[in-house]
Amino acid sequence: MLSIFEQLTERVEHHLNVIYQDVDLSISIPELSQQLLATMRIGDADSIVEPKQHHNSWDEKDVLLITYGDSVEKPGEKPLHTLHTFLKNYCADSVNSVHILPFFPYSSDDGFSVIDYSSVNESLGDWDDIEAITQDYRLMSDVVINHCSSRSAWFTNFIKGEGPGHDFFFTASPDIDTSMVTRPRTSDLLRLTETENGEQYVWCTFSHDQVDFDFTNPNVLDAFVSIIRQYLDTGIRLFRLDAVAFLWKTIGTSCINLEQTHEAVRLLRTLIEHAVDDAVIITETNIPNRQNLTYFGNANEAHGIYNFSLPPLLVNSLVTGSCKHLKSWLGSMPPAQNGTFFFNFIASHDGIGLRPAEGLLDDTELTTLVNTMQNFGGRISWRKSENGEQKAYEINIALYDALQGTTKGEDKWGLERFVCAHAVMFGLEGIPGVYIHSLLGTGNDYEKVRNTSQNRSINRHKWDYDSLVEVLNDPQSQHAKAHGRITELLNIRKNQPAFHPNCTQFTLQLGEQLFGFWRQSLKRNQSIFCVHNMSDQIQTLRLSDLNLIGTDTWLDLISQQTICMEDLEYQLQPYQSLWISNTL
Repeated sequence: MLSIFEQLTERVEHHLNVIYQDVDLSISIPELSQQLLATMRIGDADSIVEPKQHHNSWDEKDVLLITYGDSVEKPGEKPLHTLHTFLKNYCADSVNSVHILPFFPYSSDDGFSVIDYSSVNESLGDWDDIEAITQDYRLMSDVVINHCSSRSAWFTNFIKGEGPGHDFFFTASPDIDTSMVTRPRTSDLLRLTETENGEQYVWCTFSHDQVDFDFTNPNVLDAFVSIIRQYLDTGIRLFRLDAVAFLWKTIGTSCINLEQTHEAVRLLRTLIEHAVDDAVIITETNIPNRQNLTYFGNANEAHGIYNFSLPPLLVNSLVTGSCKHLKSWLGSMPPAQNGTFFFNFIASHDGIGLRPAEGLLDDTELTTLVNTMQNFGGRISWRKSENGEQKAYEINIALYDALQGTTKGEDKWGLERFVCAHAVMFGLEGIPGVYIHSLLGTGNDYEKVRNTSQNRSINRHKWDYDSLVEVLNDPQSQHAKAHGRITELLNIRKNQPAFHPNCTQFTLQLGEQLFGFWRQSLKRNQSIFCVHNMSDQIQTLRLSDLNLIGTDTWLDLISQQTICMEDLEYQLQPYQSLWISNTL
């Protein structure tokens, strides 16, 4: 019988054989396997964690706050220290995890063009500040795995033709046909670079400051295993694999979602979960829904995947007053197997991606959504389609402003619509991620867009801590109202077993204006019927449509009102949400 280490070695070698099946390596697969295990510091039975299959290391109490390291600042104080203070003062009871967007030295893209993966950006703080946060919260770090900054030491060595990183980057001839390559940007794919070895054309999926790695070189893989090991040592337990869908390139293909990419994610999961038992991988793949789902594998790839179709579908429902597409999508979604989860979010540092809505909303509906968001101050980012045409790739807008009205224009229901959106997300199967500017009800930052000339800056406001405290102490401010209402929902959510990320979910058929789904915890015998009025008109809910068990006592968890079984109908105000639960 094979030992645990021998079994692990066989698994790693299998992953590597799939990844490098068409690559002529200068190192044998067994040697490479041992190198990676040594880098992850897994060398004997004492250093191996045997992961439990289909085990959920999360529950209904898990909520993640998404923020930049300097979203909250205070003069004379390190932003990471200020952020930690904000978390303790305003999130301690409602949030137990935090995603700090790239906190490394960078040259562009607000952190996603990393200069040095091993250092903390000095303008934010240092590793001691990161470790201090990990003592109070589960911390998610980005692993910007597809590309790095053109100002990194690795790329400098590429230009020199010697030193670490000199062979880390993917190059191609400008004469090749790249028409099949899928990209989220309109800039030229290849960047002409003068090197000591002559002219080289470097592959740049995103921008010419973001140069793509060449994972056919196993030293690139080993470098990222070393980076992940360092992050584990600092207490980081959640790893967001940024833009991972583009990791492997094969000329003549779309260069997205290739077999080797999926196998690389499986390999990283194998190494990480055998090093630390509660470490989690989340893949960031802003692509059409069916493609996104493939990153679960067979519960052997990503632990979590971003639920990218949720933001555009939910916003579309709330501004049109019809949930037909949202309902159809939810009803078609497979449940996440135990050991995996959906990472639900409705706002982020980027914007509302539209590719995940392809095939779910038609062109006319997408155009209406884009026009409505522009009416509320939003900006649009574009990409080149397969036939060379420009298509809307992403809506850049603060969620608070995105929901200030409908396709008919702005109205008085903005706050209720905004809260309804979060009530939907908090009830869905999966773990919710709340963007800091949604928690704070921050609006569009037009000044930052003017200063940076970047559309995404519209939803990347930086708060002065003292000014933030002042508005949060003002009960009439939109910020205090948003923070209070969202925090209240989160505090209710975390005490409901049926809101466990992997509990049963069933989509209800309640018409176009009422969006409903049912959650159930068999272990704790709890059922919750989540019903949301997606329109600006009063809607009638027939209790008979919910099939409530008459012998149970039912309570709306949000209003704390008992549901009287003798009432045949219930009137929902515009954008009102009900979480109807049997009492435990």
